[in-house]
Amino acid sequence: MFKQEFTITIYTENTIGLLNRIAIIFSRRKINIESMNSSPSEIDGIHRFTIVINETEEVVRKLARQIEKQVEVLKAYYNSGDEIVWQELALYKVPTDEIAEKVKVERLLREFGARAVVIRKDYTVFETTGHREETEKLLKVLEPYGLIEFVRSARVAIIKDSHGFHEKLKEFEALNPSGELVTNEYLNQQEEVFDV
Repeated sequence: MFKQEFTITIYTENTIGLLNRIAIIFSRRKINIESMNSSPSEIDGIHRFTIVINETEEVVRKLARQIEKQVEVLKAYYNSGDEIVWQELALYKVPTDEIAEKVKVERLLREFGARAVVIRKDYTVFETTGHREETEKLLKVLEPYGLIEFVRSARVAIIKDSHGFHEKLKEFEALNPSGELVTNEYLNQQEEVFDV
């Protein structure tokens, strides 16, 4: 088996320390994380981790099963690049004088799908989104003009064949309905019950 890029999507409860426990699963196996993103999901109270690694499918399958053993993890998926839609955001900070004198800014913006986010006397910040190769191209174009700073976000991805995690939760509830809720009869009598 050969290594390839996989995107692991993990749906979790939002609890303290979970990120650390997930990272330990990767470090114990000496797997380098290329990028990691955490954000809210389409379901209130459920968070979504998007992790990119280069590994064999067999290792990634075992990794996903190990991650799912964490109490707060609801589900972990792994997908190859052709099974997801993904983007990264990049910001480029360049000297305004250099960029204004030597570059046709409008052409640059059109060609790379970029937009100016901040324009000041001392610097201009451009923003673009796309795949890593696309954001790298603009980086190479801006380097000769005194690139001051560059930052790229982690990957954000959507699984093409997914109908959303809320549908999975509905299926789970249908298969494993929760028991009838029992009301605590002492809930509204705290003063009488806990009087010391």
